[in-house]
Amino acid sequence: MRRQTLTGTAVAALATVVALGITPAQANPRTEAPAAGTGIAWEPCADEPEAECGSVTVPVDWSEPDGPTIDIALARRAATDPTARIGTILTNPGGPGASGLQDAILGGIGGSFSDEVRRRFDVVGFDPRGVGGSDPIRCQVPEGPEPELFPTTAEEFDGLRAWTRAYGESCREHSGPHVDFLDSRTVARDMDAIRAALGEKKLTFYGNSYATMMGQQYATLFPQRVRAMVLDSTMDHSAATTWEFLRSETKATQDSFDRYVEWCRSSTECALHGQDARTVFRDLYAKAERGELVDPGSSRTMSPTDLLDDIQWTFLGPYWTQLSERLVSLSAGEPGPTTDAARPTTARTAITEQEPEQEPGQEPVEDPSLAIFCQDWRLPVRDVEQLRAYQDRLAEVAPEMKVNLQAWGSTMACLGWPTEVRNPQAPLRWKGVPPVLVLNSRYDPVTPHEWARNVARQSGATLLTYDGAGHGVYSFGSDCVGDATTRYLIHVKTPPPGTRCPAVEQ
Repeated sequence: MRRQTLTGTAVAALATVVALGITPAQANPRTEAPAAGTGIAWEPCADEPEAECGSVTVPVDWSEPDGPTIDIALARRAATDPTARIGTILTNPGGPGASGLQDAILGGIGGSFSDEVRRRFDVVGFDPRGVGGSDPIRCQVPEGPEPELFPTTAEEFDGLRAWTRAYGESCREHSGPHVDFLDSRTVARDMDAIRAALGEKKLTFYGNSYATMMGQQYATLFPQRVRAMVLDSTMDHSAATTWEFLRSETKATQDSFDRYVEWCRSSTECALHGQDARTVFRDLYAKAERGELVDPGSSRTMSPTDLLDDIQWTFLGPYWTQLSERLVSLSAGEPGPTTDAARPTTARTAITEQEPEQEPGQEPVEDPSLAIFCQDWRLPVRDVEQLRAYQDRLAEVAPEMKVNLQAWGSTMACLGWPTEVRNPQAPLRWKGVPPVLVLNSRYDPVTPHEWARNVARQSGATLLTYDGAGHGVYSFGSDCVGDATTRYLIHVKTPPPGTRCPAVEQ
């Protein structure tokens, strides 16, 4: 799995699947939602002829319906039994910045939709505006020295803020006018245009990770147009302050580490079984602080931040077997069976989608994540003193993990981001929304179970808890989760409140 340095799952952009032969859907943006359109011109996808590709045209700015437009790329897998078809499931894997076309081509969430769901529903995935086939945002690494990810002086803090502003300005320079209109609330309006163009009276939606933001906003704007909605590994957009955002994410990362330590203690599958994994990690961290930790795959000296980055991404799977082998490898100073050379964790790699070899001034690359995130979240930091205070308090919350690097990188990115926060945090206040199903694992490092509880409490949705670890519950292969989700999507019947599903073998 590719390491994702922003909230959510790894980006799976499908650049080679293109929209073909499109007839724009007609909409009436002056109303609360578009009127039903004339349909979509579906044609075989370039790389997968059994799937169909198309697009829907929407305004860049929904408040200016006669202004510039953008095409939203779609892909569809038709229901396998047309005689039993209920309708369409619209799906997106999150990111922010992940492609939904791949989901549809594989049958939804990497092929995880059950046979019965695929028999009864068309599955349609979409690339949100600025992503993949929907006019992707492109950004360029600024010239000049790279800033400090953890600034300790006012000068370093100002340098980080200036660097992120310059990076954001490069996104505006190399992208279309939609760069200022990427927030989840705007995407929710695009989703309603897709619903209308599909000819569906009501929306059935499955959103994973950051895509749960789109679903939440859709239910807020169009409660009477929701048929069914699954929010898997959900964001909590009511986390109103920078501290609350960082605290909840960091605590979830520490909880994931603690659960890994328990697994290692009890499972013979752990390469550290019989040892104290916590002590092993602490010893490695101390070596990194002294500048004595060497990556066996590259012979490069690893910083404490490098070590944390090397570990934290494994909690998403979770990839505990690989993590154990990695810790053994680092302790022995020898390459292990799954050892890859660790990349250096810098401000650029922690904040952007730019690869380490991307030099300042080189051609811009696709990187919509920050432009999306920073229009959905207002996360101010007053000065370097406040930032250092956050670090100290986070280290108390997470004695081993110190900080959730994804959350930290996202927060640092938005310090100087030049676009408006169009959709700032707010509690959910749904009225007239049908039953909604929230799925979340107990130990999720990037969308904490705490967030899922908050969303369910605010919205009245039903929370199903998976009593295991990892991110993206529906794809884990749990019969308990899968059966409940299939039943809900087909019959719109949620499981009893408080339902918990046992963890499957990791």
